[in-house]
Amino acid sequence: MTRPTAADFDQELLILFDAYVHGDLDRRGFLDRASKFAVGGMTAAGLLAALSPDFAAAQMVPKDDARLKTKRVDVLSPAGHGTVKAYVAKPAHATGRLPSVMVIHENRGLNPHIEDITRRIALDGYLAFAPDALSPLGGYPGDEDKARTLFATLDQAKTREDMLAAAAALKARADSNGQVGVVGFCYGGGVAHMLATQIPGLAAAVSFYGNHPPVEDAARVKAPLLIHFAAVDERINAAWPTYEAALKGAGVRYSAHQYPGTQHGFNNDTTPRFDAAAARLAWDRTMAFFKLRLQSA
Repeated sequence: MTRPTAADFDQELLILFDAYVHGDLDRRGFLDRASKFAVGGMTAAGLLAALSPDFAAAQMVPKDDARLKTKRVDVLSPAGHGTVKAYVAKPAHATGRLPSVMVIHENRGLNPHIEDITRRIALDGYLAFAPDALSPLGGYPGDEDKARTLFATLDQAKTREDMLAAAAALKARADSNGQVGVVGFCYGGGVAHMLATQIPGLAAAVSFYGNHPPVEDAARVKAPLLIHFAAVDERINAAWPTYEAALKGAGVRYSAHQYPGTQHGFNNDTTPRFDAAAARLAWDRTMAFFKLRLQSA
């Protein structure tokens, strides 16, 4: 069966699903409010299932791809939760030290989709490193609802320290050349912005529809930024003009792109919000940005 696309759903339903994804609406609330869209034999539960991630169908790089070496490591985070686990991928036959990219997940922890993205980046010649914010709670639990519930209980101040510790650990690895970039999606996009305000030596930061830092932190950004926006994403887009003005005032190097007709999460190819054309363009821009900032340095 062909998986439905965003065009197959009412925009109001997609916005409702976005609220559910971000924890603004629980499962029961979504089902109750989605019931009005359930027509033609489709139930509200069926709509939720159709909108939810299909990791296996979207996987682009197998876990055991012979072109890569992958492993899981523990990173010490004394100012955070103590230890954070990370997934590491790099080209199997790489020699010497590699430019490095930290990959930050959405608000469900290090799920199979983000692991797949980590492998995709590694295939382009990078040491790719994806920490799991859910590490202190046992890591990604294998279920998106459980992951979202667990994520809401994290001490975000400690999680912030975990992300900073992960970035430092990546830079210090013997197989990293010290040129470190970061890319994040949704929650991770906000983390990418945060890291850009906290790490003066960060070489590049890419945010896919992530929350912006406080305006006063813009002056602390030293890394070049690449920022991707969905067209229908009021929660994120409303804050951008003010933060953009602060970036301009601080002389920060940045480029920002909004993709017409897209929903929040358009790069996530495991859900119907995925927009193939926009995702390809955003991804090409991202990898060209990393090539310029991490491989040409």
